Amino acid sequence: MKNGRYSDAQIMAVLKQAEGGVPVSELCREHGMSSASFYKWRAKFGGMDASLISEMKDMAEENRRLKRMYAEMSMQNDLLKEALGKKR
Repeated sequence: MKNGRYSDAQIMAVLKQAEGGVPVSELCREHGMSSASFYKWRAKFGGMDASLISEMKDMAEENRRLKRMYAEMSMQNDLLKEALGKKR
């Protein structure tokens, strides 16, 4: 999985500066990012604080892990059904 270039704290700092009235074009130039990244962050993280962002990322990671576990168990179940079905 690709790690982001910006940490949660940096993203929150950029969003707070924008709320403070700094123009988006100036923020993007100052932090070396595209305006699309800023608007994506604002849509995703707007109104959150750093602890909520980290909690959301932890939950997403846990969700990925559980989905992987379910897929493996489902595959094992299908293999067992095939093996038992062929012996009869």
